[in-house]
Amino acid sequence: MTILIDQPQFGTEVEGKRVLNNEKELEGDEGFRMPNANSFGHNFRDYEVESERQEGVEIFYRTNHINQTYDFVKKMREEYRKLDRVEMSIWECCELLNNVVDESDPDLDEPQIEHLLQTAEAIRKDYPDEDWLHLTALIHDLGKVLLLPSFGELPQWAVVGDTYPVGCAFDESIVHNKYFKENPDYKNPAYNTKYGVYSERCGLDKVMMSWGHDDYMYLVAKENKSTLPSAGLFVIRYHSFYALHRSGAYKHLMNEEDKENLKWLQIFNMIYTARARLELMSKRLSHIISLSLKSTFLQG
Repeated sequence: MTILIDQPQFGTEVEGKRVLNNEKELEGDEGFRMPNANSFGHNFRDYEVESERQEGVEIFYRTNHINQTYDFVKKMREEYRKLDRVEMSIWECCELLNNVVDESDPDLDEPQIEHLLQTAEAIRKDYPDEDWLHLTALIHDLGKVLLLPSFGELPQWAVVGDTYPVGCAFDESIVHNKYFKENPDYKNPAYNTKYGVYSERCGLDKVMMSWGHDDYMYLVAKENKSTLPSAGLFVIRYHSFYALHRSGAYKHLMNEEDKENLKWLQIFNMIYTARARLELMSKRLSHIISLSLKSTFLQG
């Protein structure tokens, strides 16, 4: 059963809420612009700039791209859809993320629980009547518990990072795509064509995505018969699918329901981006104030 949700029109006023057309519109009151750089002084999601953090991120993606094969994903989905690991409440699971840092993120290096709470609050503020979206924001990254011993202690490359389809050709828009040349599927004629094992407009629910926290949390919700609407499940499964919602790749595999749900995913990611920039702005101001007070103390 699919729960239908009225879809907002982009670039217009929707029930008193402004839906942004692009990141150029991310401005605060009185024209104050959000910071365009991350915690390390570089552009957001810039995977090419040289830095200590970026070197580790590139190593991560090389390992990820070599090992995420169709057979590997199939094996992981079969194993983890059994849901025989741990039983706990949502909040207990959230607290576990105090011990998780995402090594694939070129912008932030903090415990994930802060990310969940801040994203959920930002969504609630902009879309107060969409309670399903608030919950989706809170739980969208809970699958990162796969990094912990009780959930299998999987390596980072099998839990975090941008996601992409397996079983068909790897699109050039995928970050550090050069490393796919070392993936066994890259030269396999069954998997290296535009459609691979899929068909045109088959629907993304029929597509195998690289294994990680997104697909795991999606399976948890599906197998537990979650009452979240299809748009909520879509956000959970594809929020790291940047090749789709940033670059427009793989749209030939989408059906009509996917196209409608993509609008909500774009809203989700736009609000997340704005929240991340505000968070960094706040941290920078705190750091400046701290340095100023320290300087004043030393001079005094």
